Parts: sequence; C-alpha cells; structure tokens
Amino acid sequence: MTSLSCPCGSALYSECCEILHSGKKTAETAIQLMRSRYSAFAKYQIDYIVKTTAIGQQQALDVQAIADWSKANQWLKLEVVQSNEKIDKNHAQVEFKAHYHDGKQAQIHHEVSHFVKHDGAWYFLDPTTNQQITMKQACICGSAKKFKQCCAQYL
Repeated sequence: MTSLSCPCGSALYSECCEILHSGKKTAETAIQLMRSRYSAFAKYQIDYIVKTTAIGQQQALDVQAIADWSKANQWLKLEVVQSNEKIDKNHAQVEFKAHYHDGKQAQIHHEVSHFVKHDGAWYFLDPTTNQQITMKQACICGSAKKFKQCCAQYL
C-alpha cells in the first residue's frame, strides 16, 4: 500500500475516506462507514471514531483507550467478509476482519458490527461501552423510539 492509498483498500485516500474524515461528506452506507472507521484508526482520526459512534454512546467512550489502540498498532488491511445493509429500515450489519500488527506479531480483529441510520447519517453501535441502558429509555441512536423498539437487539 502506498502512502496515497486509503487504508481501507478501496481507492486513494483523498478520493475515499479522507472526504468522510474531513466532514465534507457523510457515509452513504454502513459498509462505507465501517471502512472509514477502519481508516480512521489507521490515520489516528479519533474525533471521527467518536463522531460516528451512536450519539447516545459517544460520552461513554473511553477516548484515551481508543487513541492508544489506534496509535499502538500498524494497520495492515481490511477485509469485508459479508454485509447486510437492510436488516430493517434503519439498521445494517457488516462482518469484517481488521488486520494489524501490534508490534510483536500480526493480529486479526474479526467482528460483526451493527450500524444505525439516524437523520440521514450512519452510526456505529458500540457493544463495548459500560452504559447502563434500560429498555424503556430513549434509544441511544437519537430516534424517538424506546431503546427496546430500536437498537436493543443489536447490542
């Protein structure tokens, strides 16, 4: 991969994820968001990682841990295994493998991620936050629905 290539492997960085990282455009699909988040880890774009996490989860993120993990690893490649862009009207799923080197050996982070679309923008639903969410509270994605009727089944 050249320095001009996008870490996500799709195109040149300037024509791919940089447009999303800069805020000039938002991801049009869950796959595009997932690819741009991988690139954000590789490019140390921590604000983008936070901004593209479900609105109600952003304050619960361990931003320092995210930054440390981003910087501590050499990001090698992204492999999209499969996706379902239409689980329902506003939810999607992407299975991927993020290949990286942790300074000692090559690693693979294999994950099935869930995404939600709210007000025209896609967000990552982070299953690792330590939030105490009740089924009757407003959904973390910002929809007017209760959590149990919206994103609960994806976390």
